[in-house]
Amino acid sequence: MAAGKTVARKAGSPRARARARRHARVRKKVMGTPERPRLVVTRSTRHMFVQVIDDTKGHTLVCASTMEADLRAADGTKTDKSRRVGVRVAERAKAAGISKVVFDRGGNKYTGRVAAVAEGAREGGLEF
Repeated sequence: MAAGKTVARKAGSPRARARARRHARVRKKVMGTPERPRLVVTRSTRHMFVQVIDDTKGHTLVCASTMEADLRAADGTKTDKSRRVGVRVAERAKAAGISKVVFDRGGNKYTGRVAAVAEGAREGGLEF
C-alpha cells in the first residue's frame, strides 16, 4: 500500500453482518416477560454464555457459562460443555421458580453448540 493511502472497509465481515440481521429479525418477535423470560445464548469462538432475562425490567434472573471454574477444568468438547451449561442454567432457573422460557438464539444458527445448550436446558426441565 502506498504511503498516505487509506483503505475503506465495510464494518464487519459478511458473516457478522448476517448474524446481526438474523439477531434483529429474532428480537423483533422474541420478548421475555416475568412469566416467561427470555433464555439468551451468546456464543464466542471459545465459550458459551447463557442468561435468563426479564425484558420488562431489564434484569438478568439467572446465568451460566463455560467460564465457570468447574466447566473450564472439565474435559470434553465445546459442544459437551455447552450441553452442561444448558443443564446448569435450567437447574438455576428451576431454583428461582422459572419453568417456562422463550429461547433466543442470538442470531446464531440453531446447530452445534447453540442446539446443545437448548437440549441441555430441556433435559434440565425448562420448557420452550
